[in-house]
Amino acid sequence: MQIESSGSRTLVIIPTYQEAENIRSVLLTVMGLPGELSVLVVDDGSPDGTREIVSETVKRFPDRICLIERGKKLGLGTAYLEGFEYALRHGYDLVCEMDADLSHNPADLPRLIEPVAADRADLVIGSRYIEGVRIINWPLSRLILSYSAGIYTRLITRLPIRDVTSGFKCIHRRVLEAIPFESVRSNGYSFQIEINYRAWKKGFRLLEVPIVFTERTEGQSKMSKAIVHEAIFKVWELRLRSLFRML
Repeated sequence: MQIESSGSRTLVIIPTYQEAENIRSVLLTVMGLPGELSVLVVDDGSPDGTREIVSETVKRFPDRICLIERGKKLGLGTAYLEGFEYALRHGYDLVCEMDADLSHNPADLPRLIEPVAADRADLVIGSRYIEGVRIINWPLSRLILSYSAGIYTRLITRLPIRDVTSGFKCIHRRVLEAIPFESVRSNGYSFQIEINYRAWKKGFRLLEVPIVFTERTEGQSKMSKAIVHEAIFKVWELRLRSLFRML
């Protein structure tokens, strides 16, 4: 699939914390995709050797992979915001989000990028919940929690997408330029809800593309009760801020 026919430059942002088992495979797969995508890894001081593996891979692809090292675990949301600022400073037109644990298949990136590059959408979401439930290796309790979170979020915010917390997406730079990063406070899965909601409320075109999500086989999940609680209350905050025109 040709994904850069318009000449758009694309950056894939990959936050990492203790992803030594997976990160090399992810980076090499992205480097092999069409379009010569660039990658920015934002590492939160991983103690397991993730940074060293990324640094070794940077030497092989010095013009296409960059590493930002942060001294401690600062969270997913701040990692993406730092990546967004990097993308805007360096003139990237399209910006992708992707996990480092292979739950997102890097080979799906062209399918997310193509609608944005072709100007059919401003934000494309790799969705687990269109054309059926497309998740592998999740326990039933986790599936129910995730699916219920989507229903809960849509009821409160009216956000017209099914997979509200997906972290696999492609965003046009004009969306990021319209969002005041200093006002984004989410730092867990609710970060994805907030970016989607802000983009939608500003009139940008959202599109869901079906993907298959495979639960990590190496490393540990980053899900926690604090992340769930943040998401529960964040949707109400977003709704109220929207009603009072404070987004």
